[in-house]
Amino acid sequence: MNAPEDDAPAEPLDAPELPRGLALAWGVAASPNRGPRRELSIERIVDAAVELADADGLEGVSMAKVATRLGYTTMSLYRYVTSKDDLLLLMQEQVIGVEPPPAHDPSDWRAELREWAQFTQALLVEHAWYLDIPIEGVPITPNNLRLVDRGLRSLRDLPLDQEEKMAVILLATNYGRAAAQLQRDLGRAVAAAGGNDDVLGGAYESVLRDLVDAERFPYLRPLVESGAYVGDGAIDDSAFGLERILDGVAAYIDARAAGLPGAGRTFPAEPGAATSSAGARNAGSLTGSDDGVREAAALASRYARDPKVKRAAEKRKDAEKRVRELQKAVHEAEKKVREGEKALREARKAEAEAAKAAAERDRP
Repeated sequence: MNAPEDDAPAEPLDAPELPRGLALAWGVAASPNRGPRRELSIERIVDAAVELADADGLEGVSMAKVATRLGYTTMSLYRYVTSKDDLLLLMQEQVIGVEPPPAHDPSDWRAELREWAQFTQALLVEHAWYLDIPIEGVPITPNNLRLVDRGLRSLRDLPLDQEEKMAVILLATNYGRAAAQLQRDLGRAVAAAGGNDDVLGGAYESVLRDLVDAERFPYLRPLVESGAYVGDGAIDDSAFGLERILDGVAAYIDARAAGLPGAGRTFPAEPGAATSSAGARNAGSLTGSDDGVREAAALASRYARDPKVKRAAEKRKDAEKRVRELQKAVHEAEKKVREGEKALREARKAEAEAAKAAAERDRP
């Protein structure tokens, strides 16, 4: 046996092997050893699956249906894509493989982040089934990472560290996902009603005026009375929300540039400050370069050993812990609501199909 060359690349130690789906996404998976006619490929399989999902949702996608659409047997597909989970991953990867809007020159973080967020939201609206695929981890496919990279590009000149920039991207992504889901669900409600948009509430405007009285609903009543509650107002709700998020990011940027500590983390104490005061120094709300907040943080740091300051700090920590617990409970409740809504939609669909079948059965 010949000895290895001295300049041969060393084998990576304990390098984890990519799962089949990820290896396919990165283009490093081994090609199938044998298969049907040459014209069948992973690309054609994924294209067909996306077409089915765009037309019928995820319910319309199965290995058998994709095979039928392509004119092959189901087993032929498994030589290329070994599971439906891998197929779903490749479907997501394909639909986001579109170049986001270009960077501005000179850079304009707000305009670029707005355009990037609107772009990602539009992708989810166009391929609504994407929202039904559970999030099972940090995305590490190439197109996903490229999308994140372009989002980070919009923040390239900001005085934020890398983690803060990633947090901003997650904030914009989560908002766009929620807005796209609302748009999708309302569209489905109208479609389920045969295109009748009365389900959005417009048909009940006069009824609501009678039912929503000023005594029981003192703050909602003026909105109902104006017709803005169920009518089409002048404000684009999705755009309005995105602009307010950008306002918040702008305020945070100003605060960080002014020297305020970042939110959501523990920063090391300044030289000479007591170590136990780190939490107190982060208690300020970053809504701008507020000298009062900075001064209060400095005082808390200086008098951290004072019994009253300690008690106040403990109360603040308890309150923060309680808020985190409540936020977690809200998140879990929202998840259960979404699951319940999905079950309700499926039950309504089954009921409608059963009623239709009964009507056809009774037809003379």
